[in-house]
Parts: sequence; C-alpha cells; structure tokens
Amino acid sequence: MQHTEGMLKPGSFKGKTILITGGGTGLGRSMGKYLLELGANLVISSRKKEVIDKSAAELMKETGGQVLAVACDIRKYDEVENVIRESEKTFGKLDGVLNNAAGNFISPTERLSHRAFDIVVDIVLRGTYYVTLAAGKNWIAKKQPGTFLNIVTTYAWTGSGYVVPSVCGKAGVLGLTRSLAVEWAKYGIRSNAIAPGPFPTEGAWSRLMPGELVKKFDPAARIPLKRVGDHQELANLAAYLLSDYSAYITGEVVTIDGGEWLRNGGEFSYLEELKPEMWDQLEKMRK
Repeated sequence: MQHTEGMLKPGSFKGKTILITGGGTGLGRSMGKYLLELGANLVISSRKKEVIDKSAAELMKETGGQVLAVACDIRKYDEVENVIRESEKTFGKLDGVLNNAAGNFISPTERLSHRAFDIVVDIVLRGTYYVTLAAGKNWIAKKQPGTFLNIVTTYAWTGSGYVVPSVCGKAGVLGLTRSLAVEWAKYGIRSNAIAPGPFPTEGAWSRLMPGELVKKFDPAARIPLKRVGDHQELANLAAYLLSDYSAYITGEVVTIDGGEWLRNGGEFSYLEELKPEMWDQLEKMRK
C-alpha cells in the first residue's frame, strides 16, 4: 500500500452527490476526481464557467462519473441557492458540501487597501457561510442529514503575518465549523474541517510564491517529513470525512501538513540544524 493510492473501497460514495466550491482546478479538482472514482455524483462551482465546463468534461472522461458544472459567485446568495437547486434537479439530492473555494495573496498588511482585504475575506468567509447557510437550511427543511467539510489552514489558530485577510477569513470558517457541529447535530448534520500544509498546485503556488521565491523558501525544508503533500493524501482524508465511515466525527479539524506547524511553532525546533559535534560541546558544558 502506498500513500499515493486511494484509501476507501470502490463504491463508497455510490448514490451520493457532493458539491465542491472551486472544484474545477487545483486541490478541489483532485478531491473531486477521487470522489468520482468512489462512485459519487459531483457538482463543481466557480465564477469561471469555461473553466468548470472544461474540468467537468475532463473528469467525466477520466472517471466515467457524472459531473454538473454550475457557474456561481459564492459571494452572492442567490447564485448559491441556484447551485443547490440545479444539483437537486440533476441528481435528486445533495449529500455533502466541500467548501474549498478561497482567495489569497501575500503582502505586508499596510500595503493592502480595504478593498483588497474585502476581496479575500468575502470569498473565504462570506462565501463559506453563504454556501453553508443555504445548504444547511435546505437539509433542515427537508429533514435530510448532510455533511460539511471546510478547508482551513493551520494559521487559522496560530495567525500569520503577510496573509492577514486570509487569516481572518479562515479563523472565521474554523469557528463556523465547530459551532455548527454542535448546533446542527440534532438535524443529522456533521461539520468538519481539514487544515492542509503545502500541497503544490500550479495556480495558487505561483501566486503565493512567484518566480524564485519557491526556490529560496523551499516549503519542504520547513517540514519534519521533508516533503510536500501528494494530492491523493488530501483526497483520501477528504473522502473519509465526507463519508459515512466518519459518522462519529464532527466539529473536528484535521491537520495534514507533515508536522509543519508543530515544528515551526516550537521555540527550540530550529536546533535540529546543530551538528553532532556542537551537541557534544553542549553536553560537556553541562558536566
């Protein structure tokens, strides 16, 4: 068994329909492809209709599954409601929502305009709670159980400079995840989150680490396991948390980052750089 292989048994999502926001590219596409391989019907949404139409055609060809692409700006509630209507019209019902759509860029905060701040927070937080509210109300009204899975980050609880709008948005999504896990449990609705570490994607990676920055700040060097994540590893975790196998898990955030945040949050973790001879000297000083 390899970490690059699928984890769940075939047919685990047969008869299930999952909506992934921002599902046409990057990690959203990778997670969606695996759900299709497990038998799910997939709904993907994005503002860019041509992108999701292309992805839907490719995914159906690659997996033989059914994909519905619906254009949607998740910052507009009426468009979110339309995605849910179209999902039910095509597949009969919606079983799970993966809130994956996000926006981010690196910048000193004092260089940001309030509009730049709004753009990120509106996509990350407003978009997530719009989708969550619309889907949740629909499930509650129909007395139908459902599952939410939200993509957050480890800096949702540690904070981080130079991505402050994203920090604010993701921290809000984490609070939403845990709060609704308690409040909506009585309706049979579960709510969990994943905090991924570095999983390189062409789009997001080039925006956050353009040019030579990727080489200068090698993300793998900050990770105890000394590698970045493989998309299948994230897809495995997402599928598990959206599946009935995780029926007793709610309100949880699962970190999948190779130990990155723990290593960089530890005050003395940098001492791994010391050579054995330096440790020998320190040991002699203690005697």
